[in-house]
Amino acid sequence: MLRSQPHPIIGDGAMGTLLNQRGVAFDDCFDKLNLDQPAVVAQIHREYIEAGSQMIQTNTFSANRYKLARHGLENQTAQINAAAVELARRVILASFKDVLIAGDIGPLGVRLAPFGRVQLEEARQAFAEQIAALAGAGADVLIIETMTDLYEVVAAIEAARHVAPHLPIIASMTFTRDDRTLLGDSPAKVAARLQQTGADVIGVNCSGGPSQILRILKAMRQAVPDAAYSVMPNAGWPEQMGGRIMYPAAADYFHEYALAFWQSGAHLIGGCCGTTPAHIQTMAQAVQTADPKTWSAAVPAAAAEIEDNVPDAFQPTQLAQKLAAGRFVIAVEMDPPRGVSTHKLLAGASLLSDAGADVINVADSPMARMRMSPWAVCNLLQRKINVETVVHFPTRGRSLLRIQGDLLAAHALDARNVFVVMGDPTAIGDYPEAMDNYDLVPSGLIKLIKQGFNAGVDHAGTEIGQPTSFFVGCALNLNPSDPAQEIKNLRRKLSAGADFLLTQPIFNPSVAQAFLQFYADQYGPLPVPLLAGILPLANARHAAFLHHEVPGINIPADLMRRMEESGENGAAVGVQIAIELIHQVRAFSQGIYLIPAFNRFDYAAEIIEAVRAEG
Repeated sequence: MLRSQPHPIIGDGAMGTLLNQRGVAFDDCFDKLNLDQPAVVAQIHREYIEAGSQMIQTNTFSANRYKLARHGLENQTAQINAAAVELARRVILASFKDVLIAGDIGPLGVRLAPFGRVQLEEARQAFAEQIAALAGAGADVLIIETMTDLYEVVAAIEAARHVAPHLPIIASMTFTRDDRTLLGDSPAKVAARLQQTGADVIGVNCSGGPSQILRILKAMRQAVPDAAYSVMPNAGWPEQMGGRIMYPAAADYFHEYALAFWQSGAHLIGGCCGTTPAHIQTMAQAVQTADPKTWSAAVPAAAAEIEDNVPDAFQPTQLAQKLAAGRFVIAVEMDPPRGVSTHKLLAGASLLSDAGADVINVADSPMARMRMSPWAVCNLLQRKINVETVVHFPTRGRSLLRIQGDLLAAHALDARNVFVVMGDPTAIGDYPEAMDNYDLVPSGLIKLIKQGFNAGVDHAGTEIGQPTSFFVGCALNLNPSDPAQEIKNLRRKLSAGADFLLTQPIFNPSVAQAFLQFYADQYGPLPVPLLAGILPLANARHAAFLHHEVPGINIPADLMRRMEESGENGAAVGVQIAIELIHQVRAFSQGIYLIPAFNRFDYAAEIIEAVRAEG
């Protein structure tokens, strides 16, 4: 049907968008207009044909008995579908042009087993009823479109092959922002399955705009290079403005993409939601006037843009991008709440974000005390405050089974910055007799994430489907009692794939620099960014506790003396000391890891604002 054409066939664009623009409400039954207001539908068909469409789709996207039943019209399924084909034929005859009629078949609007109650045989029967009416009325081709479920599209193809074996089938799926179907299938899997099931043309439609559609087309062709392909993008991602659904991509944006689609193997090019006759005209003119020999010069902008345009789930996190760009990053630690109330947490995070914090680090059961799960807190902060987060992920107390499940949960909730630590022993916390075992040390967990999950396999080597895209940090003590052992552990973490380092609180930068120089003398400069720990002192008693009771923290005598002399101004002096320390650690760090004492986020905000003001 398509391969013999010297140029791609140009389809039409959106039907629903134009009907809505002409006063039809989105909750009305568009399909019944074939009977009640045929002139409105006919005018849209006519405009697409005049714009250059060589194939128009019948106004039957929702004309199956399940969707029609919502309007009490299930008994008119055959009549509505037949009327749509006849309407399209009359418009084509009046145009005196050679235009194909594609019988449009959309999703049933119900969930199929095993994810719903409608059995596959029931789905096949519903599709068969609609297809029989379209074929009997004289459709030239069938287009099964905007499908999200492979089970459903296969059922539709099987029904078509049984009811109308003489008609070519275009089977088109839609994808989410992460280039997966709603049920998680990849473009490669979709293309292989559709070809195996018997689709004559493999398609992708709706989804995002041309950028995403081109990316998916390339992935499909790589998996199944010999198939015929159809592309019908939306006019960008929809936005709601003033109570209306708006699509941002203008018609002229589609010119280069039409050529890029053709160059990338598309045999049928059209549009979906938000596209108009103007979009179709732009693509038709681009294709009809282009010489394939000039492709390499004609579409560099589109091609270059697409290569760099990866789905959101695979984009580097904001933290990763800032560190890669050499920005001085400010991370601030927050503890999850002990109960279900999150009001104080959100207020504190909002204050820190407004002050200029880049990320909020969410601890996991600090001091082995019961707290809300950190990945839930991360998701909450990212949704409510729009600030990126780093989820702390201790290995202690987690079996290998639980570790992997928790990682998947974190990624699904978009907590993709992970700080791997051993974790505090349960003996010091609320439940001293709780399980304290672990299957992986931090370097092992880093390896599992970076070399396993981020490659698409679990610890056993079994595929997990879409690879994760974690950005992984680990701990570093710059004042260790055994420097050789600390360096040995650091080397293991770096070898496993650690992306950045967070240090314990630093009070003596010269000691920290000496340790880093000791490392550099043996192995060269650190290969990953380091964020220096900064813990603002609250008062003299707080300083004494840290100095005498917390391993790895040693506060110099001059700082201890300043805190002892501060009296009631201890917090203000602690803030000033923190700012001074930040000036000094800039020499060897790419940011700070601010740890507010006693949840005094106001002091942390004061420090952040002072640092940002200095640039």
